[in-house]
Order: sequence, then C-alpha cells, then structure tokens
Amino acid sequence: MLRTPVDGTRLRILRLLREQDAAADGMTEETVAARLGLPRPVALTHLRLLTALGLLRAGRSAGRVRYRCDEVRIAEVTQLFEKGW
Repeated sequence: MLRTPVDGTRLRILRLLREQDAAADGMTEETVAARLGLPRPVALTHLRLLTALGLLRAGRSAGRVRYRCDEVRIAEVTQLFEKGW
C-alpha cells in the first residue's frame, strides 16, 4: 500500500509535512491541498489514511485539525521495508 501509492500522492504529502515540520502546529488539509494542487477531499482522504496507518498525527489547534509526521513510526515502517517485509 505504501510502496506504490496512487501517483505518489501519499509520499508527496509525507515529504511536504516533513519539510514543513518546523511549523510546530502542523498543516491543515486545506494547506496540504493548496501546496500540492489537489482537491481538498482528495488531500483529506490521503491524510486520514496516513493517520490511520500511524504515519501522521492529527491534533487540533485554533479549532482546526492539523497534521504532523510521526517520525518514530515512519522510522519503524522504514526499517520494516528495508528488511524486506
């Protein structure tokens, strides 16, 4: 599922969030959609899937859901793929 994401969208989202992780409160789905040129519902679907997989954390800030990478979980999943899982 993660090795071949549909047109690379999930990997693009992860890269974007990792690059922007300096912003302590994360990014909203609107921001992700705008930065990647995606319709908001498409971005939200991918964000929810990545959150369900544990690769992202979702939290509320100023009444809006914001997404951030869970670097520990990403490292765990990376190790699994490197071992040929």
